[in-house]
Amino acid sequence: MRKGPRRHVKDKKMITDSKFPLGQTVVTPAALEKLNPLDAHASLRRHAFGDWGEVDDVDRAENDYSLNKPLRLFSVYHDRNGQKFWIITEADRSATTILLPSDY
Repeated sequence: MRKGPRRHVKDKKMITDSKFPLGQTVVTPAALEKLNPLDAHASLRRHAFGDWGEVDDVDRAENDYSLNKPLRLFSVYHDRNGQKFWIITEADRSATTILLPSDY
């Protein structure tokens, strides 16, 4: 489903005491190119602490239900330039990806 290689997020402080493990944190090349890095990092912290951003009520409830189960977690944010992006943590908590909707 995902297009192209993913890159590791670099130069970020480790996020500790989050509600769930993030696993390996990666960002797609398109997201790396388009997103404001400070906003991407701030949103990653929000995601890690259970602030799902701009998801609808159904996705918010699904994320809350999925926190302690082997189900994926999905958040939606916008950076300061209005660029929409997603953060998805895999069901097994092995990886969290920052991506643009067009990357999916």
